[in-house]
Amino acid sequence: MHQRNPQSGADTPLLRANASSTDQARVAYGTGSQRQETRHHFPLPSWTWTKPYNNKSQSLPQTIAHRGYKAKHPENTMKAFKGAVEVGTHAIETDIHLSRDGVVVLSHDGDLKRCFGQKEKIVDCDWDYLSGLRTIQEPHEPMPRLVDLLQYIAQPGLEHIWLLLDIKMDNNSDDVMRLIEETLASVNPGQRPWEERVLMGIWFPKFLPLCKKYVPSFPVVYIGFSTTMAREYLKVPNVAFNMLIWNLLGPVGARFMRDVRKAKRPLYVWTVNEPNLMVWCVQHAVDGVITDDPKTFKEICDDWDGKKKTARPTIKQWLRVVWVWIMIAIFSIPFRRRFPETVEQFIKEHDLRAKASLTIDQL
Repeated sequence: MHQRNPQSGADTPLLRANASSTDQARVAYGTGSQRQETRHHFPLPSWTWTKPYNNKSQSLPQTIAHRGYKAKHPENTMKAFKGAVEVGTHAIETDIHLSRDGVVVLSHDGDLKRCFGQKEKIVDCDWDYLSGLRTIQEPHEPMPRLVDLLQYIAQPGLEHIWLLLDIKMDNNSDDVMRLIEETLASVNPGQRPWEERVLMGIWFPKFLPLCKKYVPSFPVVYIGFSTTMAREYLKVPNVAFNMLIWNLLGPVGARFMRDVRKAKRPLYVWTVNEPNLMVWCVQHAVDGVITDDPKTFKEICDDWDGKKKTARPTIKQWLRVVWVWIMIAIFSIPFRRRFPETVEQFIKEHDLRAKASLTIDQL
């Protein structure tokens, strides 16, 4: 039976003593959390740039499976992840939540209704209860943990697969970053370290210092729908970008893409399921395309000869762009109020700490 706590939520930290079973006598596989807090920048995820397909001379966007092979399998399940790997994806995008007893689980929604048919929130349920649930969508798959996915891609022959973790905001932010680090440290990555295979996807500046605190050796990618908000992260060296496709269409998006390239940052686009927009992404040389249908996008890239006509959005898609801009204008202010921390605050604090460390080294 699950345990429900009506007081739990994003602002309620878990008790550290009960947070993770990996705390006792666990082997740490070098996630960098035990190092002195680095005064260097976040590392650049250079392994996520465009890459050649089938020995083609032109580099093309990497295929990133959105919640696994979502078009064919129940999302965020091991079957969806394995299905994506089977059709040749380069990477898997998945979503991070915490159970009430501190287990890092993979689910897009903060509640269980849409995927599992239950009314509870994940943060109010223990893993013992969550592990017994099955998806509404056939073939009725269980909810996986992050550790399950890590153990899968740690197998020999899967060293090339990398992960983009979309860290949701329904949990206490310090808890979620600490428990992600503990989970990574508990799994042997094999030949290729996790620092070269896992990106920390964040939505707001409040996670920047937490990434520095718990996973300083891991790359960070900003996930967003507003180029205005995204531009703030150009001030933080090596932060990559994962942007909503509808926000990149048109002149504003074109200027943002130009500036991201000028800053030499990777750029990924979500969620791209229409074939004409897949072609648009290839022609605009984004580094990664997040899609529900990795098989179709991989086939487009495998067959690419550079001779396709310039892809253009349809009228319906342009209307979607307008609708998205209206939604951004409406909801950006409430988002700012809910998450008042700024990139500038992080930069100032980081610079002060770096100067203090430099002074100590000179003594």
